[in-house]
Amino acid sequence: MKKGKFIISLDFELHWGGAEKWNLNEMQSYFLNTRKSIPEVLRLFKENNIRATWATVGFLFAKNKKQLLEFCPDNKPTYLNQKLSYYNYFDEVGENEEEDPFHFGYSLIKQILETKGQELATHTFAHYYCNENGQNLEQFQADLKAVQAIAKENFNVKLESLVFPRNQYNSRYLETAKQEGIKIIRSNPNVWFWNKSYGKLTPIFRALDTLWSISSSLSFKKSTIKRNDVIELPASRFFRPYKNNEKTIQKLKMNRIKNEMTFAAKKGENYHLWWHPHNFGENVSENIKQLKDIIAHYRYLNEKYAFQSSTMGDYI
Repeated sequence: MKKGKFIISLDFELHWGGAEKWNLNEMQSYFLNTRKSIPEVLRLFKENNIRATWATVGFLFAKNKKQLLEFCPDNKPTYLNQKLSYYNYFDEVGENEEEDPFHFGYSLIKQILETKGQELATHTFAHYYCNENGQNLEQFQADLKAVQAIAKENFNVKLESLVFPRNQYNSRYLETAKQEGIKIIRSNPNVWFWNKSYGKLTPIFRALDTLWSISSSLSFKKSTIKRNDVIELPASRFFRPYKNNEKTIQKLKMNRIKNEMTFAAKKGENYHLWWHPHNFGENVSENIKQLKDIIAHYRYLNEKYAFQSSTMGDYI
């Protein structure tokens, strides 16, 4: 019988995940807590032989502002909504990670690479939005060239796995991604409320499915779906962060994830869990506790059904 796989991918962004909407003056403790939680997550992964992919915004790779500016491409995104171009926020960026831990992540990336079983992947250089009006393929290619260059310079790494920021999957961009060294991407779940927009109801449907089954199974058998010679590895479930005063909801959420993991393990299918490290920026201890619960369940499934931990890159 085919052994199921448990894939984890994390969208590592810090403030670059939403610079146009997040007031940093109000969120400094949130991101400082995020930074403190990452070594704890890495420790848990190491102790439990958990493999994971860290899809990281390229701006975080820079050692300092001088280097960040040096690696910026000339062909920047021309979004109609220029608030989405994070090059426009460089005046707010400090000189280095020590001075500005919200926009640099060099030391954390080193810790990721030094932890057994962890894959460094790309979330594009500038948190690039592939479905926004105004940008084009040439600008996307320039972005990927920049992130590959800084990854090579600072960490001697070639990035082969890609997660599209804000899940703005665009199949037209896969050929360009392949040209820049990308071999596998995370695509969206193959369910009705991801395949079609229902306007304002769409996020409601997705939230409801976190608690109750309104979709078909989110685990999947095939792991070698290719488009333009790029492997598409679907996401299964977003690991929503812990919220206070939601005890019943939290219990339902955790049961949903563990039941889905069990189903995948029994069927020999793949289950792909993802979140952002900054989702642990509030209620850190509670979020870590829930992660420990998921890892404990994985270990049980590993022993009983040979359920295997996997990075995205393991599918290449």
